[in-house]
Amino acid sequence: MDDNQDTSSVVDRTRLVEAGALVVGTYFLDRTAVFALGEEALLFVAAEGETRRVEVHGGGILSVASDGARIVTGGDDGKVISTDAKGARRTIFVDHKGRWIDSVATAPDGATAWSAGKTVFMQADMNEPKSLDLPSSAGGLAFAPKGGGVAVAHYGGVSLWFPNLQHKPEILQWKGSHHNVAYSPDGKFLVASMLEPMLRGWRLADTKHMRMSGYSTRVRSLGWTADGKWLATAGSEQLVMWPFQSREGPMGKRPRMFGTSAARVNVVACHPKQEVVACGYADGWILLVRVDHCAEEVVRKADGTPVSSMAWDESGKSLAFGTEGGLAGVIDLASFVV
Repeated sequence: MDDNQDTSSVVDRTRLVEAGALVVGTYFLDRTAVFALGEEALLFVAAEGETRRVEVHGGGILSVASDGARIVTGGDDGKVISTDAKGARRTIFVDHKGRWIDSVATAPDGATAWSAGKTVFMQADMNEPKSLDLPSSAGGLAFAPKGGGVAVAHYGGVSLWFPNLQHKPEILQWKGSHHNVAYSPDGKFLVASMLEPMLRGWRLADTKHMRMSGYSTRVRSLGWTADGKWLATAGSEQLVMWPFQSREGPMGKRPRMFGTSAARVNVVACHPKQEVVACGYADGWILLVRVDHCAEEVVRKADGTPVSSMAWDESGKSLAFGTEGGLAGVIDLASFVV
């Protein structure tokens, strides 16, 4: 990447907002960007310019997810709270044991899953939540693309839990501590990050496992391109993309790499419609990678503050980002991504 590359036109299209705290999650509710802050609140930044802060927790926000209609947060106050686009809040759950809410996940049908210590909960249709006890704390949660099932990452592997069925969860076993977990869009593969600098994956048809390594640090951010052909990952000094075009997935194949830099990629965000990936670096760079054309475009220059989260709006024309230093921004990319 060339630090002298002219980004003045993009800077002119970037709206910056002082968030006042570490941004731990970034989402869009329609055209409004929503930034989850490390302490207590959500910051709403409307496309028309209005900003408002909504207090949601009595302490730190530890986990956050969104289904496009609401933001679900888990806090160190033991609460799971849903907040809609108008800022209206609803308490989904209160842990009376005082446990932190370490992970949350949402499904398109409105279901919600969360973890507190060694227990995972799932609630659908405003019914009483169902629970699953684990031998160790949950490291991450993800709903299956077609709903119904929840993948739970933990020490020793990933459990595939179907709360509406009576049988025990299927366990995809592998030694070590598993964290971020994600289904491929077609539901054929499951990938989880490790405490070590690597990923583990499984082909769900036959539970054939795969190992994806070569990272310089733990992979804290990953995402699938809109067509499901590529898995974009952070955790190295370049964007690392694993191929999932065939039944074998990345087994026996090398990844493609883009955007080599002296700083690591902290977070990735895949465009909702195209083979475009936004990469946020530890020095503040934000780079767009057009996978199909092997093209790279800088949309934010480095300022020394790590990018901590990013999200595209539904149209793919706006990219929101937050930083560890408490800065939030929305970039108008209508003329860059067509």
